[in-house]
Amino acid sequence: MNHRTPLDRVLQSGIVAVIRSSDGAVLGVAEALVAGGVDVVEITFTVPRADVVVARLAEQMGDRALVGAGTVLDAETARIAILAGAKFVVTPVVSLGVIELCRRYGVPVFCGAFTPTEVLTAWQAGADIVKVFPAEIGGPAHLKALRGPLPQIRLMPTGGVNLQTAAEFLRAGACALGVGGALVDERTIAAREFERITSLARQFTEIVQTFRFAKPT
Repeated sequence: MNHRTPLDRVLQSGIVAVIRSSDGAVLGVAEALVAGGVDVVEITFTVPRADVVVARLAEQMGDRALVGAGTVLDAETARIAILAGAKFVVTPVVSLGVIELCRRYGVPVFCGAFTPTEVLTAWQAGADIVKVFPAEIGGPAHLKALRGPLPQIRLMPTGGVNLQTAAEFLRAGACALGVGGALVDERTIAAREFERITSLARQFTEIVQTFRFAKPT
């Protein structure tokens, strides 16, 4: 029996696959990701009936994948996501209401922030991880700069994370990587190119594992 908490699983995986599609192939996408070593999946609430997608995927994948909800903007949506089966909640902004609701339900929350003030505010409010977003604007250098005065805060860059930048973000201090279109873009999903998704997932996983193996203890 696996006793890892959802937060432990995210940190150990090192990759959160962000799916911005309600396409009927989402189950196939999740299966392809797991086959490539990525077992943490975020369904964004920008897609129609995202709660239904979360519920179905969580039931179908069982313990094989950790399913969470992303782009959650308010406490009401967070509660809907959690009741649907989301094991973690992700926001694009500092939402104190979402953090409070998730703490009440005991569900990990990854709160979006960009500036040092936002990052510290989210962490002090109870965010388990602070999602640095949009990470493509400042890149790894911005993440490294945030880590300087705030080394105690877990930071997860999202936006701009791809095969070329993943290792740089890890070296800058990322605890995990939020990866969207570089791993699961809508065109690939629509074309049912599951082998491509598995291949990309494997490449991202290898980057994380290589970094961790080489990192001094």
